[in-house]
Amino acid sequence: MPAQHMDLRDRESQQRLTESLRLLREELDIREDFPADVLREAEEAVAAHRPPSADLRDLPFLTIDPPGSTDLDQAVHLARLPEPAGGFEVWYAIADVPLFVAPGGAIDAEARLRGQTMYAPDGRISLHPEVISEDAASLLPEEDRPAFVWHFRLDAAAVVRSVTVERAVVRSRRQLTYAEVQADVDAGRADAQADLLQEIGLLRIQQELDRGGASLNLPRQEIIHDGESYSILTEPALPCEDWNAQISLMTGMAAARMMIDGGIGVLRTMPEPDDGALGKFRRQSEALDHPWPEDLPYGAFLRTLDVTDPRQLALMHAAASLFRGAGYTAFDGEVPEAVVQSAIAAPYAHTTAPLRRLVDRFVLVICASLCAGEEVPAWVRDVLPDLNALMASSNQTASRLDSGAMDAVQAALLSNRIGEAFSAVVLQASPPAVADAPGKQAPRLSGTVQVTEPPLEAKCYGELVAGERVTVVLLEADIARRRLRFEVKPTDAR
Repeated sequence: MPAQHMDLRDRESQQRLTESLRLLREELDIREDFPADVLREAEEAVAAHRPPSADLRDLPFLTIDPPGSTDLDQAVHLARLPEPAGGFEVWYAIADVPLFVAPGGAIDAEARLRGQTMYAPDGRISLHPEVISEDAASLLPEEDRPAFVWHFRLDAAAVVRSVTVERAVVRSRRQLTYAEVQADVDAGRADAQADLLQEIGLLRIQQELDRGGASLNLPRQEIIHDGESYSILTEPALPCEDWNAQISLMTGMAAARMMIDGGIGVLRTMPEPDDGALGKFRRQSEALDHPWPEDLPYGAFLRTLDVTDPRQLALMHAAASLFRGAGYTAFDGEVPEAVVQSAIAAPYAHTTAPLRRLVDRFVLVICASLCAGEEVPAWVRDVLPDLNALMASSNQTASRLDSGAMDAVQAALLSNRIGEAFSAVVLQASPPAVADAPGKQAPRLSGTVQVTEPPLEAKCYGELVAGERVTVVLLEADIARRRLRFEVKPTDAR
């Protein structure tokens, strides 16, 4: 699937869209500006902070992020171990946010209210003040920065053989984008770091498949604002994003194992899909002419899907039903019975994005304390009972912001095309219509379709069968209510 831009140039639609997005943030009670005491404390923390004594500035770290990123959580350096044993070394530096956030202080309290950085079409709403998130704690190139540095030794199959984490000063040498890394790899001009990232990433992907893990690699949709107008970019993820993600996943798995062994921490957990969901997905794969073989784990099957094929894209969307129920599980003392994140097929913890996610700050301190053989600080233990609820609330707000913003932008895009017909593929079939009470009319049949051009998802009325190609007519594109609805064209109706 090639990258596709959809531009919104109509001034009236732009004005209505801007107002709709403003109201969306109000409805969700999203805190945008930081209180004066938080900003003052942030400036004081930056001025007063003392870097760690360990010095790893001789390691040439680099960062890989989307273009324009300034809140850089992670930097990596890779090396090959000598033969005959071979293998790899990985140094993974994570921004030392706890160094700038006093426990119980104004920044800490504000971060607990926010939970995470929120991404709106016209800008992000940061978890921490800019002086921390985009400057003093961000792993910007050619700047000395404090970090939690994870040091892995991997064997020749990229299996972790040892891991430590310590606080140290680091210095990133280069800030790269995913597109730059992928272009160099594809052109055969990749340097040693990109080559190692690919080699280790592919080996770790194989381990994911071997243990029964799965990735839901749907095409990415991103709302872009250039200061004047909005557009939607739809494009598939690049392979190097998967390789880079494997380093982060490896770190999260190591953090989970440390905390389980230490009897204290907070895990990211998700239950296994039940037999009913698996059976339904298997039937959907058969209906879409891409049957799921009985002897192939579902993670391996998902990696066979080509999302540029509309029917296989519909099947990938159906697979989302297998990735439900994720949450956080904090513990101090007795380790909970359920510790596995089923999509990863291993215990896992969020630990690599402390600039953008509240829980990571506490996980990093726990792991560094356990690795050093020190007591986990009391201020960390005190917050553990609250973290599950804090992150659940924040995730719900972020999800509603993402979906609401996308709905508003898509409605603006099509606001002057009511009554037009579009080609589409059914993503979610319409369930049987059942009246809620005797004598009450059953609701209209509806499902979800993927419109081919412009590429977007929307609710559609009619009798729908997953994977079928249909022609749909636009009924409504309401920017203020952030609602987009189609119906199956009568000639296609059953």
